[in-house]
Parts: sequence; structure tokens; C-alpha cells
Amino acid sequence: MTTQTQTPAYVVTTQTKASQITAVAACALLAALVLLPFVAGRGLIQDLFFVLTMLVLAQFWNLLAGYGGMVSIGQQAFVGMGAYAMFGGVILAGIDPIPAILLGGVAALIVAIPTAFFAFRLQGPYFAIGTWVIAEVMRLIMAQTQSLGGGTGTSLPRAATREMWATEWIAELFDVRNSAARDILTYWLALALAAASIAAIYALLRSKPGLALSAVRDNPEAAKSVGVDAGRMKWVVFLSSAFGTGLAGALIYVQKARISPDAAFSVTDWTAYVLFIVIIGGIGTIEGPIIGVIIFFLLQSLLADFGSWYLFTLGIIGILVMLIAPRGLWGLITDKTGIQLFPVRRRLSGGTQDTSDT
Repeated sequence: MTTQTQTPAYVVTTQTKASQITAVAACALLAALVLLPFVAGRGLIQDLFFVLTMLVLAQFWNLLAGYGGMVSIGQQAFVGMGAYAMFGGVILAGIDPIPAILLGGVAALIVAIPTAFFAFRLQGPYFAIGTWVIAEVMRLIMAQTQSLGGGTGTSLPRAATREMWATEWIAELFDVRNSAARDILTYWLALALAAASIAAIYALLRSKPGLALSAVRDNPEAAKSVGVDAGRMKWVVFLSSAFGTGLAGALIYVQKARISPDAAFSVTDWTAYVLFIVIIGGIGTIEGPIIGVIIFFLLQSLLADFGSWYLFTLGIIGILVMLIAPRGLWGLITDKTGIQLFPVRRRLSGGTQDTSDT
């Protein structure tokens, strides 16, 4: 005798058709960008380096504020410490600038530990102001460090930039000067860092810790009541953001080859611009910073000759976007179309299946 019953066959998934297409398109775009130096001029390579490094900074600030709920205006602390650690490794220890980039990330991570210890005792706007004050303290400390140029700053030794890892090989491959070869090398590193940052953040958000992170952001007390360690998640996100920001800061100043405290710890360059990118693109989404950095670069190219009016225009655009689309331009697109290129929200998919008993 055979009886048939139906049992649910639901599967929890985050994938969508759009995300699958995006994955294929992203791989193709990544391959094209790797090969771009074979056909692009030096100016385009430098522009893309700027876009990619700003994208990395924006993604990590978005992880911190958009997903972790910690609005910091002191990210320039980790940019500056990462950059100065790289310079210190090169000038004081004789390390090649390329491996010294990792030293920058580690230094930012180490600095983030006492920073978090004090900042986590503050809430809301006090947390934001506290992170900015800590960044200013670090700027003043580095301005007194005479071995790294003090308040006037310093440059990477010519021997270090001339003999940097892989630059000779790149110069021969592309038949370019050493300075152009350095631009190509730093561009490739920026591309790798941007791709790795997006992939790592997306993987985190799709994991169980990512779900816990969202719960902490939305309601810390409710998250604690169901067993989520809110304090641990805040530490993980803050330290991860600091490490990634430090890597980006070190890489930026490998390309610049000169540093000063005011430039490395600039709140405008490394925090205000990043906030603008994330807010107009869409905070709390991976797609938002990608759209935001493209818009920011286009606005910068069009308005850079207008002096202080450039900053004024950016501020007006940011205010208008917040009024018209509080969740940013990508939030507006998602509301209209429902498209999610990097979905992290979990959904049930599937149906029922037949089982037979004899």
C-alpha cells in the first residue's frame, strides 16, 4: 500500500536573478580593469586609482555606520596612521613600500583598539565627536614626530620609489618610465583592494555574524535579548573598518610618495568626502558607495575649478538628496524597481515535494 504526503522543501536564500547577473558582470569588469593599462593613458589610470581608493574608504565607513550603526567622523585617524606607518617602515626600517602597506593596516588596527575602548563609552553624536577628537590628537602627535618630518612632512626616499617591487618589470612590460610604472602598480593594488573589500563585506553580511550585526544596528537591546553579543559585533566591525581604512591610507600615500600631518589626517579629504559618497549613494547598501563614488568623481571633475563653490555645491547636493531620497539614490532605485545587486536580506524559496510511503 502506497500513500503520498507532501512536505515543505523551502530553502533560505539571499540570491536573486539580478545578483547572479551581477556576479558574472563583475568578473568580466574586473578582468577588463586588470587589462586596462595596456590601452589606457596615465591620466585615466590615476583617475581610476582615486576612484577605487575612495570606494574602499566609503565601503568601510558604510560597514561601520550603515551596518554597524556607529557614525564616525574620525576615519582620517586610520588613513593617517596607516600612511605614517608605511612611511615609518620605509624610512626607519628600510622596508619596501609595497609590503609596508600591510604594516599600515596593522598599525591602524592597533590604534583602533584604544580608540574603540574610549569611543564605545560614548553614544550617538558624542561618539561621532569623540572619534574626531581622537583623530586630531593623532594628527598633533605625528606633527611632533621629527623622524617622519614633523609638521612639514616628508617624502619617500628616491631609492625606495625607484626600486619598488615589480616596478622594473612593469616598466619593461609597458615600455614606460618608472613613475608611470608605479602608477600602474598602485592602480592594480587599488583594484585588488576594492574587489577584496566588497567581497569580504558582502560575505560578512550574508553570514550569521552579518545577521547579528543587522540586529544590533536596528535594536541593540532586542538583539541582546535573543543572545547576540552586541559588544563583540561592534568590536569586530570597528577593528575591521580600521584595518581596511589603514590599508587604503597606506596605498594612497605610496602613490603620492609625500606626506604631511595636515594632509594625512584631513577630515575633509578622508571623512567628509566619504560621508558624501555614502549618503548620496545609499547608506546601508553595498551598491550605494559604488554609485556615490562615481557621482562624486564626476562632480569633482566638473566643479574643481570653482574653488570654495565646489564644496558649497557638494553640500547643497547632499542636502537635496537627503530630502528627496533619505535612503540615497540606490534606495530610490530599489524602491522603484525592486532590484538588488548585492542582496543580503534572507528569503524563503521553493515549494513542496511529494514523498511516498509503502
